[in-house]
Amino acid sequence: MKAIVQTGPETVELQEHEEPSPGDGEVLVRVHTAGICGSDAHAYRYEGGYEWIKLPRIMGHEYSGTVAAVGDDVDTLDVGDRVIEEPIHDCGHCFQCKNGQSNVCQNFSITGLHRDGAYAEYTVVEPRHLHAIPDGVPLGHAAITEPTSIATRAVFDQSRTTPGDDVLVEGPGPIGVLVATVADSIGANVLVSGLSQDETARLPIVEELGIQTLNSDTDDIEAHRETFTDGRGFDIVFDTTGHRSGVEMATDQVRKGGQIVVVGLPGEPSELFMTPLVRGEVDLNTSYGSMWSNFEQALRLMENGTIDTETIVDDSYTVSDPTSAFESFLNAEAVKPVFRFEEGT
Repeated sequence: MKAIVQTGPETVELQEHEEPSPGDGEVLVRVHTAGICGSDAHAYRYEGGYEWIKLPRIMGHEYSGTVAAVGDDVDTLDVGDRVIEEPIHDCGHCFQCKNGQSNVCQNFSITGLHRDGAYAEYTVVEPRHLHAIPDGVPLGHAAITEPTSIATRAVFDQSRTTPGDDVLVEGPGPIGVLVATVADSIGANVLVSGLSQDETARLPIVEELGIQTLNSDTDDIEAHRETFTDGRGFDIVFDTTGHRSGVEMATDQVRKGGQIVVVGLPGEPSELFMTPLVRGEVDLNTSYGSMWSNFEQALRLMENGTIDTETIVDDSYTVSDPTSAFESFLNAEAVKPVFRFEEGT
């Protein structure tokens, strides 16, 4: 089978690998579409915090596909079923898992990082990590269920966003775009901020989704805040930038009594001055990964058309040139590049 394999820092190549076989309690999935996310890009660069990944490694954890074979002990899925995977696998035994916090399991492992992933024609997974794709969601669209589930958790579970709230989303990467879309879907007034590098592709895509944007490199963000919020400041600020400046900027934009939700993973320590947050009684929260219910929410939002997947997904990249897709993502030339391993809807 064909597989995209990382062999070193910023080195990925298409290789031929033996097709895996499912064990008695496993499922073989024929991968249809698999996407690139921020963690894939960090792993591609082999940045600090990712050097523990054992190379070579078949990458990829956001994907959709169909069941190709089931093990002898599997009775919950059939060949031909359309599925997506929850790529963060919890242990089920630690305190967090038993306490209903499996997304922060002490012993978690991630598909495509701790073990070979889904940038391949086939992958093997235990059925408890799979979700059925609704009939109304094309396979190519379902590949972004996992990042959409991160957005639903951030908005629905970890923020107090309500209809009419003024919301700032920092960063028009895939998570930022999806957070903005989910917040917009419940009637919030959403503004997405980006940088000059985002002017080529990402900010125009956000605008195509009907959401306002600004370029914080060239636009006066203070003036935007005053106009957008009638001088109050933003009720909710989501930081999806993955940069230490994001949460620092958020403290300047949130209103007193408002909330900041950090979704991105800053690669460097932040020197955050807490006094304004304390004096303003600003709620500083975080959101990591997602839960089973968030995946189901994501699938239903795609099924009812709330998530405009057609606009967000870019399937112009090929498995034969994976480097091009990674570099385009890192250069902000696409929101969600995906690889197609199987043709069809």
